[in-house]
Amino acid sequence: MKKSNNLTSLQIQVTQHGATEQAFNNKYWNNKKEGIYVDVTSGIPLFSSQDKFDSGSGWPSFTKSINSKEVMEKKDHSFGMQRVEVKSKTSNGHLGHLFNDGPADKGGMRYCINSASLRFIPKDDLKKEGYEKELNQFPKEK
Repeated sequence: MKKSNNLTSLQIQVTQHGATEQAFNNKYWNNKKEGIYVDVTSGIPLFSSQDKFDSGSGWPSFTKSINSKEVMEKKDHSFGMQRVEVKSKTSNGHLGHLFNDGPADKGGMRYCINSASLRFIPKDDLKKEGYEKELNQFPKEK
């Protein structure tokens, strides 16, 4: 696992100050490759492409986390709204928000996550990057 010490100013604003990046203008909103998404600051696996879906929101959206012990949910009343903030437990970094408008057949939840809080590891690079155990997220090829 690789921990990042060289965050961009956007990554710092999002993860450390709770900012939100621009919809439809971020690195992973339209990524359709197989792989996992890790916390950009700690390197801990958070989400899988297997659980990613196009919510139409312009941000990466997932039906669940692959590491429920690492994803914290916190009430967020900022900007006059009632939302649930999603944070990484290890890094305490802001990831995004959780909504209950996801696909009903997958549990109905939508983890709406900022690309700036994530680093994508392609499936073919998992072993090389030290995430070999995460290969179990993907169906075995016949």
